[in-house]
Amino acid sequence: MDIREAITTRGIVPVIKLNDPADAVPLCGALARGGLPVAEITFRTAAAEESIRRVSAELPDVLLGAGTVLTCEQVDLAADAGAKYIVSPGLNPTVVRHCQDRGIFVLPGCACPSDMERALEMGLTTVKFFPAETLGGLAAIKAMSAPYGQLTFVPTGGIDEKKLPAYLAFDKILACGGSWMVKEDWIAAGRFDAIEKATRGAVAAMLGFSLGLEDVVAIAKGEPVTIKTHSVRRAAAYLAERDVNVQAGHVTLVQK
Repeated sequence: MDIREAITTRGIVPVIKLNDPADAVPLCGALARGGLPVAEITFRTAAAEESIRRVSAELPDVLLGAGTVLTCEQVDLAADAGAKYIVSPGLNPTVVRHCQDRGIFVLPGCACPSDMERALEMGLTTVKFFPAETLGGLAAIKAMSAPYGQLTFVPTGGIDEKKLPAYLAFDKILACGGSWMVKEDWIAAGRFDAIEKATRGAVAAMLGFSLGLEDVVAIAKGEPVTIKTHSVRRAAAYLAERDVNVQAGHVTLVQK
């Protein structure tokens, strides 16, 4: 699997903090039903490794990563449990090299030009920009993209459903990380229905269809139709996962 491409087509990476591994599978199931079969389970708690192991075993179609990875030991724990990619808040060369040696996709956090130059020196072409809004948000990414045109970004931190479309409209941004659809109180209360609903809202904001997600899928499976979207690439991937054959010419996707 091309992890970079898979993250790009999903467009949003839910960033999850879990206190109980028993919540991991129902939570990721809610994300997948809502349209985001992807998750970054953070090593902020002791539940991370077992949570990753359970999701990897029971929901193999979820693109699962490990976040807040600070050490090589955590890289090994996450990868051995089934994580397909590693995300760090900062750029630790030792951790990056260890991921590269293991052949696992890594997104280290970069906050300034010096971080980005080091990332390029290590052969990286995609980095996390964290904490995004605190560091100046989209304007800062655009400014730093000028001298570092080789880099693409996955910004995380302070981004919500309202800010999401503007970020994703910039071609140097592959996806955005966020936690607004996986609120801790919802997880604690077992409100996975609320998480599924919020995830649908996030996907709707990302794709920008004029109709609801389910309505678009139903129409696309019927008569030939032209659909306007914020992202042809992500819309095509979303519809393909719902058995809509965009390549057959039945559905025409048009960039808004």
